[in-house]
Amino acid sequence: MKTPAPPSRSLQRLRDLTPARVGLGRAGASLPTEALLHFTLDHARARDAVHAAFDVSGILSGLDDLGLAACEVLSRTRNRADYLRRPDLGRMLDQASQQLLASRNGGACALAVVIGDGLSPTAVNAHAIEVMRRLVPRLAIDGIDIGHAVVATGARVALGDEIGAILGARMMLMLIGERPGLSASDSLGAYLTFAPKIGRTDAERNCVSNIHGAGLGHDEAAFRIAWLIREGLAREVTGVALKDESGEPAPRPIAGYSSPG
Repeated sequence: MKTPAPPSRSLQRLRDLTPARVGLGRAGASLPTEALLHFTLDHARARDAVHAAFDVSGILSGLDDLGLAACEVLSRTRNRADYLRRPDLGRMLDQASQQLLASRNGGACALAVVIGDGLSPTAVNAHAIEVMRRLVPRLAIDGIDIGHAVVATGARVALGDEIGAILGARMMLMLIGERPGLSASDSLGAYLTFAPKIGRTDAERNCVSNIHGAGLGHDEAAFRIAWLIREGLAREVTGVALKDESGEPAPRPIAGYSSPG
């Protein structure tokens, strides 16, 4: 069997710019063995990420270290297989969780944070607390308090809408594992929704995605999330009405916002 020819200089430069599978070559009618083995490994990692155990106790402990006393809630999914087959059940709290959150609502708050397993518990276990570790001091500088912190198992993004509505949060931040891909199985997403309530659409949210080792770093992610929280509270919008301009050389000062309470 012939050894595949090395890629051209231009093709190699393109490969250096992206983790995507570009110009893999071929061996007869198939992929070269090395490319096939890499594909098989990445596919296995993605499957493992979906079915990984969610480290709830570790997340709760990490939040406690940051001064955030969090509670644990469950969606209406009964197990992981149920979660994957019934996305609708992952968007609704079970009855016991509804009652728990209602008992913790001490009035309106500026911000509630939910950390949910999503489609990659691996991503949440690896990155959620690290992002929060960098986000909390940024919010404190602006006088924005995290009124509630919640850890949610069996969670889809929209579960944050019900949680935020019960807790009376003006802004909801959900950190959740994104669907694993063949180039990143541990990608974390951050979703922000102003005035959360059941029935909000994705057009009413902002998303900071691709947070992982080879993507958006923890510091940069925290910076963007904090910017969107500040602007979202100031303008009282999120989603298509709020463009992420956090990368501008000199972000506009935020006028007219003061932390409630």
